[in-house]
Amino acid sequence: MTTDNRLKITKRPWDSRGFANHGWLYTFHTFSFASYYDPKHEQYGPLRVINEDRVQRGTGFGTHSHAEFLIWSYVVSGELEHKDSMGHVEKLRRGEVQFTSAGTGIRHSEYNRNRDEDTHFLQIWATPNVRGLRPTYATRTFTDDMKRDKLVKILESLDRHDGSEEESSPIPAHADISQYASILSPGQSVEHALVADGDRKIYLHVVMTGKQQPASGGAKIKIGDVELGEGDGAYVDDAKGPGSITIESVGDSPAEFLLFDMGSK
Repeated sequence: MTTDNRLKITKRPWDSRGFANHGWLYTFHTFSFASYYDPKHEQYGPLRVINEDRVQRGTGFGTHSHAEFLIWSYVVSGELEHKDSMGHVEKLRRGEVQFTSAGTGIRHSEYNRNRDEDTHFLQIWATPNVRGLRPTYATRTFTDDMKRDKLVKILESLDRHDGSEEESSPIPAHADISQYASILSPGQSVEHALVADGDRKIYLHVVMTGKQQPASGGAKIKIGDVELGEGDGAYVDDAKGPGSITIESVGDSPAEFLLFDMGSK
Protein backbone atom coordinates (compact mmCIF):
# COMPACT_ATOMS: atom_id res chain seq x y z
CA MET A 1 0.00 0.00 0.00
CA THR A 2 1.22 3.50 -0.77
CA THR A 3 0.04 6.80 0.66
CA ASP A 4 1.06 9.03 -2.26
CA ASN A 5 -2.44 9.59 -3.63
CA ARG A 6 -3.82 11.01 -0.42
CA LEU A 7 -0.90 13.12 0.71
CA LYS A 8 -1.16 16.84 1.34
CA ILE A 9 2.10 18.31 0.05
CA THR A 10 3.01 21.94 0.71
CA LYS A 11 6.10 23.24 -1.06
CA ARG A 12 8.57 25.45 0.82
CA PRO A 13 10.34 27.32 -2.01
CA TRP A 14 14.04 28.00 -1.57
CA ASP A 15 13.70 31.79 -1.89
CA SER A 16 10.82 32.06 0.59
CA ARG A 17 13.00 30.82 3.46
CA GLY A 18 14.63 33.21 5.87
CA PHE A 19 17.91 34.50 4.44
CA ALA A 20 20.91 36.32 5.86
CA ASN A 21 24.31 37.23 4.43
CA HIS A 22 26.66 38.24 7.25
CA GLY A 23 29.76 38.15 5.06
CA TRP A 24 31.36 35.31 7.00
CA LEU A 25 28.03 33.40 6.99
CA TYR A 26 25.61 32.94 4.10
CA THR A 27 22.51 31.15 5.35
CA PHE A 28 18.93 30.10 4.64
CA HIS A 29 16.51 29.25 7.47
CA THR A 30 13.63 26.85 6.85
CA PHE A 31 12.10 27.67 10.24
CA SER A 32 12.04 30.83 12.36
CA PHE A 33 15.57 31.43 13.61
CA ALA A 34 17.62 34.38 14.92
CA SER A 35 16.17 37.57 13.35
CA TYR A 36 13.93 35.63 10.95
CA TYR A 37 10.42 34.99 12.23
CA ASP A 38 7.40 33.58 10.44
CA PRO A 39 4.56 32.19 12.56
CA LYS A 40 3.66 29.79 9.72
CA HIS A 41 7.13 28.23 9.81
CA GLU A 42 8.19 27.75 13.43
CA GLN A 43 8.35 23.98 13.86
CA TYR A 44 7.10 20.79 12.22
CA GLY A 45 6.59 17.86 14.54
CA PRO A 46 9.78 17.74 16.62
CA LEU A 47 11.80 19.35 13.79
CA ARG A 48 12.77 22.88 14.84
CA VAL A 49 15.71 24.06 12.68
CA ILE A 50 17.08 23.40 9.20
CA ASN A 51 19.70 26.03 8.42
CA GLU A 52 21.64 25.65 5.19
CA ASP A 53 24.88 27.41 6.09
CA ARG A 54 27.96 28.43 4.17
CA VAL A 55 30.80 29.49 6.45
CA GLN A 56 33.61 31.54 4.93
CA ARG A 57 37.11 30.11 5.18
CA GLY A 58 38.92 31.06 8.39
CA THR A 59 35.71 32.04 10.23
CA GLY A 60 32.94 30.38 12.20
CA PHE A 61 30.54 30.33 15.12
CA GLY A 62 32.27 31.29 18.36
CA THR A 63 31.62 29.48 21.64
CA HIS A 64 27.94 29.64 22.61
CA SER A 65 25.47 27.75 24.80
CA HIS A 66 22.61 25.36 24.09
CA ALA A 67 20.21 23.38 26.27
CA GLU A 68 17.23 21.07 25.72
CA PHE A 69 17.75 20.59 21.98
CA LEU A 70 19.02 17.81 19.76
CA ILE A 71 21.52 19.44 17.37
CA TRP A 72 23.31 17.87 14.45
CA SER A 73 25.45 18.97 11.51
CA TYR A 74 25.30 17.33 8.06
CA VAL A 75 28.47 18.34 6.19
CA VAL A 76 28.09 18.85 2.42
CA SER A 77 31.54 20.22 1.57
CA GLY A 78 34.60 21.73 3.20
CA GLU A 79 35.68 21.22 6.81
CA LEU A 80 33.93 22.05 10.07
CA GLU A 81 35.72 21.99 13.41
CA HIS A 82 33.48 21.11 16.35
CA LYS A 83 34.72 21.87 19.87
CA ASP A 84 32.59 21.58 23.01
CA SER A 85 32.52 21.75 26.80
CA MET A 86 32.39 17.93 27.02
CA GLY A 87 35.97 17.86 25.74
CA HIS A 88 35.32 16.87 22.13
CA VAL A 89 37.39 18.42 19.35
CA GLU A 90 36.76 17.04 15.88
CA LYS A 91 37.20 18.14 12.26
CA LEU A 92 34.25 17.06 10.14
CA ARG A 93 34.21 16.56 6.37
CA ARG A 94 31.73 15.55 3.68
CA GLY A 95 29.63 12.57 4.65
CA GLU A 96 30.11 13.05 8.37
CA VAL A 97 27.28 13.89 10.74
CA GLN A 98 28.02 15.26 14.20
CA PHE A 99 25.23 15.01 16.79
CA THR A 100 24.85 16.61 20.23
CA SER A 101 22.03 16.11 22.69
CA ALA A 102 22.47 19.38 24.60
CA GLY A 103 20.28 18.23 27.49
CA THR A 104 20.97 20.19 30.66
CA GLY A 105 23.42 22.40 28.81
CA ILE A 106 26.61 22.51 26.73
CA ARG A 107 28.86 25.12 25.17
CA HIS A 108 30.35 24.60 21.74
CA SER A 109 31.91 26.30 18.72
CA GLU A 110 31.82 25.42 15.02
CA TYR A 111 34.66 26.83 12.98
CA ASN A 112 36.08 26.59 9.48
CA ARG A 113 39.84 26.52 10.04
CA ASN A 114 40.51 25.78 6.37
CA ARG A 115 42.03 28.84 4.67
CA ASP A 116 41.35 27.56 1.14
CA GLU A 117 37.72 26.38 1.12
CA ASP A 118 34.37 27.53 2.48
CA THR A 119 32.22 25.08 4.46
CA HIS A 120 28.71 24.11 3.36
CA PHE A 121 26.63 22.24 5.92
CA LEU A 122 23.12 21.83 7.23
CA GLN A 123 22.52 22.59 10.88
CA ILE A 124 19.48 20.70 12.14
CA TRP A 125 17.68 20.86 15.50
CA ALA A 126 14.86 18.85 17.00
CA THR A 127 12.98 19.09 20.27
CA PRO A 128 13.60 16.05 22.51
CA ASN A 129 10.73 14.17 24.11
CA VAL A 130 12.60 14.03 27.43
CA ARG A 131 13.92 17.04 29.30
CA GLY A 132 16.92 17.18 31.63
CA LEU A 133 19.01 14.65 29.71
CA ARG A 134 22.71 14.26 30.32
CA PRO A 135 24.53 15.86 27.35
CA THR A 136 25.81 13.32 24.82
CA TYR A 137 27.83 13.36 21.61
CA ALA A 138 28.14 11.13 18.53
CA THR A 139 29.70 11.23 15.07
CA ARG A 140 28.82 8.97 12.15
CA THR A 141 30.03 8.67 8.54
CA PHE A 142 27.73 8.11 5.55
CA THR A 143 29.58 8.01 2.24
CA ASP A 144 28.23 9.08 -1.16
CA ASP A 145 28.26 5.42 -2.24
CA MET A 146 25.98 4.52 0.67
CA LYS A 147 23.47 7.20 -0.39
CA ARG A 148 23.57 6.70 -4.15
CA ASP A 149 20.11 5.72 -5.43
CA LYS A 150 18.92 4.58 -2.03
CA LEU A 151 17.83 6.04 1.30
CA VAL A 152 20.33 5.73 4.14
CA LYS A 153 19.11 6.15 7.69
CA ILE A 154 21.11 8.89 9.44
CA LEU A 155 19.23 9.25 12.72
CA GLU A 156 16.62 7.15 14.50
CA SER A 157 14.32 7.50 17.48
CA LEU A 158 15.70 5.71 20.53
CA ASP A 159 12.39 3.80 20.68
CA ARG A 160 13.13 2.21 17.28
CA HIS A 161 16.94 2.08 17.40
CA ASP A 162 18.58 -1.35 17.39
CA GLY A 163 21.40 -0.31 19.74
CA SER A 164 24.15 -0.48 17.11
CA GLU A 165 27.09 1.90 17.54
CA GLU A 166 28.91 1.16 14.28
CA GLU A 167 30.57 3.99 12.30
CA SER A 168 27.67 4.16 9.83
CA SER A 169 24.77 3.09 12.05
CA PRO A 170 21.96 5.58 12.71
CA ILE A 171 22.43 8.05 15.54
CA PRO A 172 19.96 7.40 18.40
CA ALA A 173 17.80 10.37 19.43
CA HIS A 174 15.23 11.10 22.13
CA ALA A 175 12.50 12.16 19.68
CA ASP A 176 10.00 10.51 17.36
CA ILE A 177 12.06 11.36 14.30
CA SER A 178 13.90 9.31 11.68
CA GLN A 179 16.19 11.05 9.19
CA TYR A 180 17.37 9.64 5.87
CA ALA A 181 19.67 10.93 3.12
CA SER A 182 19.93 10.05 -0.56
CA ILE A 183 21.82 11.04 -3.70
CA LEU A 184 19.32 10.11 -6.39
CA SER A 185 20.43 9.84 -10.02
CA PRO A 186 18.26 11.37 -12.76
CA GLY A 187 15.45 9.01 -13.70
CA GLN A 188 15.77 6.94 -10.53
CA SER A 189 13.30 6.68 -7.64
CA VAL A 190 13.30 5.47 -4.05
CA GLU A 191 10.45 4.28 -1.88
CA HIS A 192 10.33 5.19 1.79
CA ALA A 193 8.37 2.90 4.08
CA LEU A 194 6.85 4.91 6.93
CA VAL A 195 8.66 4.00 10.12
CA ALA A 196 5.61 3.62 12.38
CA ASP A 197 1.89 3.02 12.20
CA GLY A 198 -0.61 5.85 12.45
CA ASP A 199 -0.29 9.51 11.49
CA ARG A 200 3.15 10.61 10.35
CA LYS A 201 4.65 13.91 9.21
CA ILE A 202 7.27 13.91 6.44
CA TYR A 203 9.63 16.76 5.60
CA LEU A 204 11.87 16.79 2.52
CA HIS A 205 14.78 19.13 1.80
CA VAL A 206 16.86 19.25 -1.40
CA VAL A 207 20.48 20.23 -0.76
CA MET A 208 21.73 23.19 -2.80
CA THR A 209 24.80 22.96 -5.03
CA GLY A 210 25.24 26.73 -5.37
CA LYS A 211 24.19 29.79 -3.41
CA GLN A 212 20.98 30.08 -5.41
CA GLN A 213 18.67 27.63 -7.12
CA PRO A 214 19.69 27.25 -10.79
CA ALA A 215 17.49 29.27 -13.15
CA SER A 216 17.14 26.10 -15.21
CA GLY A 217 18.25 22.51 -14.83
CA GLY A 218 19.98 21.26 -11.72
CA ALA A 219 18.84 18.67 -9.23
CA LYS A 220 15.11 18.10 -8.83
CA ILE A 221 12.93 15.57 -7.06
CA LYS A 222 9.23 14.88 -7.28
CA ILE A 223 6.76 13.59 -4.71
CA GLY A 224 3.18 13.16 -5.83
CA ASP A 225 2.53 16.02 -8.24
CA VAL A 226 4.97 18.41 -6.52
CA GLU A 227 8.43 19.09 -7.92
CA LEU A 228 11.24 20.37 -5.70
CA GLY A 229 14.43 22.01 -6.91
CA GLU A 230 17.65 22.79 -5.10
CA GLY A 231 16.97 24.47 -1.76
CA ASP A 232 13.26 23.68 -1.84
CA GLY A 233 11.53 21.74 0.90
CA ALA A 234 8.10 20.24 1.37
CA TYR A 235 5.73 19.59 4.25
CA VAL A 236 3.99 16.26 3.69
CA ASP A 237 0.84 15.76 5.75
CA ASP A 238 -1.78 13.01 5.89
CA ALA A 239 0.78 10.21 5.64
CA LYS A 240 -0.35 7.20 7.62
CA GLY A 241 1.54 4.03 8.40
CA PRO A 242 1.70 1.29 7.41
CA GLY A 243 2.41 2.66 3.97
CA SER A 244 5.10 4.25 1.84
CA ILE A 245 5.91 7.27 -0.28
CA THR A 246 7.89 7.44 -3.50
CA ILE A 247 10.46 10.10 -4.41
CA GLU A 248 11.65 10.47 -8.02
CA SER A 249 14.70 12.29 -9.37
CA VAL A 250 13.46 14.38 -12.29
CA GLY A 251 16.30 16.87 -12.82
CA ASP A 252 19.38 16.68 -15.00
CA SER A 253 21.88 16.07 -12.18
CA PRO A 254 21.92 13.84 -9.07
CA ALA A 255 19.69 15.16 -6.28
CA GLU A 256 21.02 15.04 -2.73
CA PHE A 257 18.11 15.32 -0.33
CA LEU A 258 17.11 14.70 3.27
CA LEU A 259 13.90 13.02 4.41
CA PHE A 260 12.49 13.32 7.93
CA ASP A 261 9.76 10.91 9.12
CA MET A 262 8.18 12.20 12.35
CA GLY A 263 5.37 11.76 14.80
CA SER A 264 2.39 14.03 14.37
CA LYS A 265 2.88 15.84 17.69
